[in-house]
Amino acid sequence: MKKNNIYFAAAALLALVACNKDMDKTSRNITIQAGIGPMSKVTTTGVTAAFDEGDIISVYAWTGDKTAVSDTRVVDGVENTLGTDGKWTPASQMLWDDVTTEHYFLGIYPKKAVTDFTADDFTLNPADYEASDLLIAVNTTGLKASDNPVSLSFDHVMAKLDVNLTFRDQWATAPTVSGVSVTAKKTASVDYLSDEPVTATGTAESVALQAIDNAAWSGLQVPQSGVNTITITIEGKDYVFTHTADIPLVGGQYTTVNLIVGRSVIELGSVSISNWTAGTTIDNGEAQTDE
Repeated sequence: MKKNNIYFAAAALLALVACNKDMDKTSRNITIQAGIGPMSKVTTTGVTAAFDEGDIISVYAWTGDKTAVSDTRVVDGVENTLGTDGKWTPASQMLWDDVTTEHYFLGIYPKKAVTDFTADDFTLNPADYEASDLLIAVNTTGLKASDNPVSLSFDHVMAKLDVNLTFRDQWATAPTVSGVSVTAKKTASVDYLSDEPVTATGTAESVALQAIDNAAWSGLQVPQSGVNTITITIEGKDYVFTHTADIPLVGGQYTTVNLIVGRSVIELGSVSISNWTAGTTIDNGEAQTDE
């Protein structure tokens, strides 16, 4: 009888220890609460979308120096998927290293496995908004396990260019626009913890915009200076608009260029620069055909 009591007590103790371990393991789970700051995810028809069900972000966490992503990371690019319940589910368990050490976090959308956090290669794909709309969230306030869930506020780091066309009454009917492009660089180097993370690289080339309709064209762009040329193709002719100054392409902002199209010349209505809100306006300019 006494022997049985000892076995029972031992079994109960083992069960209690196992339960405590499970509780400790659960309390060390890192959970994510992610949103898109004051902005929204870019779409071809506006800037009103947010994260969608099924979106995937990559999450990194480290300890030590908050100014540099450590080579030995607590969380190394774990993919988190947004579910129907509005919660992010990790592909594998994310655990705090301990409950007292400060942790630092980086989130990237779309998901990406990064090895060089100070000079990561990026190539713009004008035909794929989802792949090109790079969003970055950095939280280096120094969070501990008691700070769950981890808040990640994502910001746009790409620029966006909208071109709107109106047609003078010189046209019997509105002409068909077959293409709009901007001469700009499509490649960049990304430093994820920098205040200005994107540096354009390579040489400028023709970057096609997507048609929203015949008179409205839009495209994400690598932030850069030195861009001043937009080409509009109408009825087989290229109308080249060259601005007298740079057309601003700034990370987290979108630039709207309004052009008035005549049969022999295109006049600039305005250029507005917006941080996904109201912006400034630059006037005066014209474009002409190659002929």
